Amino acid sequence: MSAPNSVVWSSEEDRVFENAIAMLHCIDDSKEQWQKIALMVPNKTIEELKRHYQLLVDDVTAIENGYVPIPNYSVDENRHGHSRVSTGNWQSNGNGFAATAQYQEKRKGRPWTKEEHRDYTSLTLSRLARDSARVSSLTAMLQLSRTNFTRSDLKPVRTMLRPEEIQTPITSGSNQGSGEYFARLGVGEPSKEFYMTIDTGSDINWLQCEPCYQCYQQTDPLFDPSDSSTYNLVSCDSPECSALDGSSCSIDSCMYQLSYGDGSFTIGELATETVSFGDSGSLSDVAIGCGHDNEGLFIGSAGLIGLGGGSLSLPSQIRASSFSYCLVDRDSDTSSTLEFNSAGPSDSVFAPLLRNSRRNTFSYVGMEGISVGGEMLPVPSNIFQMDDSGSGGVIVDSGTTVTRLQSSVYDSLRDTFLKYAQNLPSAEGFVLFDTCFDLSSMRSVSVPTVAFHFAGGKWLPLHAKNTLVPVNSSGKYCLAFAPTNEPLSIIGNIQQQGTRVSYDLTNNLVGFSLDKC
Repeated sequence: MSAPNSVVWSSEEDRVFENAIAMLHCIDDSKEQWQKIALMVPNKTIEELKRHYQLLVDDVTAIENGYVPIPNYSVDENRHGHSRVSTGNWQSNGNGFAATAQYQEKRKGRPWTKEEHRDYTSLTLSRLARDSARVSSLTAMLQLSRTNFTRSDLKPVRTMLRPEEIQTPITSGSNQGSGEYFARLGVGEPSKEFYMTIDTGSDINWLQCEPCYQCYQQTDPLFDPSDSSTYNLVSCDSPECSALDGSSCSIDSCMYQLSYGDGSFTIGELATETVSFGDSGSLSDVAIGCGHDNEGLFIGSAGLIGLGGGSLSLPSQIRASSFSYCLVDRDSDTSSTLEFNSAGPSDSVFAPLLRNSRRNTFSYVGMEGISVGGEMLPVPSNIFQMDDSGSGGVIVDSGTTVTRLQSSVYDSLRDTFLKYAQNLPSAEGFVLFDTCFDLSSMRSVSVPTVAFHFAGGKWLPLHAKNTLVPVNSSGKYCLAFAPTNEPLSIIGNIQQQGTRVSYDLTNNLVGFSLDKC
């Protein structure tokens, strides 16, 4: 994007401006909103900001009118430390943030309105802004846990027989404008199915309920507990209520309140209910939050399935011996599965599954190093380890989009990647990405292979689509990693897409198997 000749914008001002738009999500052209943006972008007048924004809108208009083609990249791995990306038909690539299926559908038919162009422009930015908020929230939870111990020694809230293999479909939420992944879960008796966000960084299961005092828009009808014969409120002195980090009492009923890093929250009553997994089985007396006040950026889904290590998470409550999921490409309309108690693929690359004694929610993985193009990064292996205070380490998180690495590790990865990617034309950074490329004119691209290395000499090579992601519709791709000043590193869902991630809870192992969706 180029600024008017009379105004010079630095790349940093561009990034700040894009972040400001992302935080507001969409522009209603009100004076108050432009004043807010002006406070975030110093040294620019409101008129300059409006002109700069209009240029961005014009760029998107050109793309959507077909003046700038969108390449469809496929991946061909080789044995020389590189992945090859080849262009096919000029259409949505299905690998990244910018073009979800609902927007692609609009391209095929009626002309876009000005408001739709603006919403499309801010979609990528808002997802990245929310992703940064989530990372901040995860690190804040760990910092709090280091000063206040959680109830890590709680036993499962119910003594239940370990069920047989059960599974349910999992899909990308992009078709509904969400950057999350949804599983299909039945709730109540008779069972009614709901799309619910899966989250390995949370322990509490909850969904929106009638009567709803404040609810966001979801795809399915709201759950009405009065329609279910198996809905039972949880008492204040129950172990389930005691397991909550934050709870209160209302006429001897346990109330819960959860807040998230992006400002979203849910408030309601804790109950036990029957949950069903398609035709594969159902389980009774599962603790689940019934939210009557739910606000924020929960788009499309009816609620959340907690897959963390705490006592209230779904795997803990059903005493699962294992669970696994495979995340399809973000803009794909295909589905995969969320599975419990099934054996992981035999070709999985296994790494130690570790827990933090100060907070048992997160799934840490025993990582020893990272290589790029076959070259190990020159960083000490202990930089990936958790210390005795519970600080540091590497977690696998389904809800974080972009992998975060400590700054020194990221700098080494970026510099090594650039050394092996000198054939790629560079482009300006984008929001939290500082390493981007303009691939719009290229038919075939050789990409250095990034690989995670685990204990015992095990290593996981990433596909090209897990390394470079499109950030707009004009062929701009960025290295899908970002630095963090926090000691905690996070393997995000871009790097997990197309890989079945298995959690062996009996043997404390995490398995990764490519192309097992």
